Amino acid sequence: MSDIEEFKEKIFDGIKHIDENENEYWEARELMRLLGYKEWRLFANVIEKAQVACSQSGNSINYNFSIYSKIIIAGKTKKPIIDYKLSRYACYLIVQNANPKYNAVALGQTYFAIQTRKMELTEIEYNNLSEDEKRLYRRKQTRDGNKVLYKIASSKGVKNFDKFTNAGYRGLYNGESADDIAKRKKLRYREEILDNMGSEELGANVFRITQTEALLKKQKEKNEDMATDLHYTVGKTIRDAIEKLGGTMPEDLPTPDKSLKEIEEEQNIKAKQIQSW
Repeated sequence: MSDIEEFKEKIFDGIKHIDENENEYWEARELMRLLGYKEWRLFANVIEKAQVACSQSGNSINYNFSIYSKIIIAGKTKKPIIDYKLSRYACYLIVQNANPKYNAVALGQTYFAIQTRKMELTEIEYNNLSEDEKRLYRRKQTRDGNKVLYKIASSKGVKNFDKFTNAGYRGLYNGESADDIAKRKKLRYREEILDNMGSEELGANVFRITQTEALLKKQKEKNEDMATDLHYTVGKTIRDAIEKLGGTMPEDLPTPDKSLKEIEEEQNIKAKQIQSW
């Protein structure tokens, strides 16, 4: 996990609550302060926009935005105020509708969309992400997917993981190995190729990983060659499907100007600014 990912989890998980049923939630007023808002009336407007988006996506407002009142002490007096218990999805909608001038909003958008552990983004939500956010989201999917894939591959007898990995790439990239892809993209030595793909190219690799995982689970034999051949076949099948549909071949997709590592480093600078709060 990168420093920026650790910091995002620290600040946003730091205000997360768990109810008696083990459900996670965030309090709106705590999130408001963390995002940089100082007036409730302004943040309430953001909540209203998020509730509209929630309703339009077919989700329950009452479930995701649970309104309640609580007592606060102001000097010698007590007064009731309105607050919300927010689901992770509600927080995601709020940061998407919040003012981007606040550095913490950008971090929150990435955290609640990309780092979410209990939901997958709907197609509409994914399409509303920026290209960099889509890349971060897909990159996390490849990272998590590869962990599962390699574990299953190991159980099927795979020991040479370089050969196994390259088989998938060769199928998808018309015979190119990981090193070939890196050279074509003009990457530095040991620079991660998946960090230098756009969201469309990453999406093809997510599909390669998940489909290989699913088919390997069905493979009864513990045979390294069979597993490696399967990975190649899945990659080639996806390539053939892209060609049949008239899509752009993975090797013809543009390499982004910035790697995901560079983007995370930029976010890390913003995080350090917030860290001084």
